[in-house]
Amino acid sequence: MTIIRDNDAVTFDERTAITVGTFDGVHCGHQGILHRMRSVADAHGERTVVVTFDPHPQIVLAKAGREPVELLTTIDERCALLAAQGVDVTVIVTFTKEFAATEAETFVRELIARIGARHFFIGHDHMFGKDRGGNEELLKRLGPQLGFELETVGPLDCNGITVSSTKIRQALKGGEVEAAHRMLGRPYSISGTVVRGDGRGAKLGIPTANIEPSDMHRLIPGNGVYLVRSTLQGTQVWGMANIGRRPTFTDGRTTTIEVHYLDFDGMLYDQTVTIEFMNFIRHEQRFESIDMFLSQLREDRMECLELIASIT
Repeated sequence: MTIIRDNDAVTFDERTAITVGTFDGVHCGHQGILHRMRSVADAHGERTVVVTFDPHPQIVLAKAGREPVELLTTIDERCALLAAQGVDVTVIVTFTKEFAATEAETFVRELIARIGARHFFIGHDHMFGKDRGGNEELLKRLGPQLGFELETVGPLDCNGITVSSTKIRQALKGGEVEAAHRMLGRPYSISGTVVRGDGRGAKLGIPTANIEPSDMHRLIPGNGVYLVRSTLQGTQVWGMANIGRRPTFTDGRTTTIEVHYLDFDGMLYDQTVTIEFMNFIRHEQRFESIDMFLSQLREDRMECLELIASIT
């Protein structure tokens, strides 16, 4: 897949199927649009082009006093996922407040003049441009003028729920990683650097890797204990992750991500690891003693091992 950024040269070709959107997560709903676009493009001998934005528009336009959107993917992960879906070209537009003021019609006209298009695809509820003026009505009007056909791809339901990035975020914040998995089409994951902690886990016989996420805007699932997996030194390794404030041992002010790998004793400090969230085990809780804490961890471990056996 070719990646084009901002004003980098992109070959004009009217034999193009194109779609525009943020595509955070490249979830199953997004994949439905991409699969349809790929199918039409193949039938007409066209290339597929995705135009996306970075940073996420909701981060740039976040209002004072409101938390910015938490992301499901970094821009590099997004590009890799788009490539895996068979996209030929991804154009990354740097999103700024100045760009946000661009009229949707102006954006579409300039886009088609720069890239070319015979087919334009949008999701059933997608809007873009100033005041969200880039909608189905506008594109239907511009299509005959600019030489493209518009196709609106309907929603994808998962267990009766329309898949969206917002609903995936809500599921993850509630610890519902299995539901997020179904909507994403893959386990939710976070990449980060292994940093030094206070060493308490090793002293208790449960050494942990403390993960510092690589992206400050990345969504962290809700506090609790999870079954996770990583690929470490070329081998898939299972682990128990705790997300939370460690109320048994600390004053509970800082949220951390700690992973105790079940069958790995190598050194990971300063390495980048990716953890995939497979199952929710329990909510975080405070224990009255270390013995009670360790007893619960043994139960957590047994539950994880049973889940691993059912998966593998």
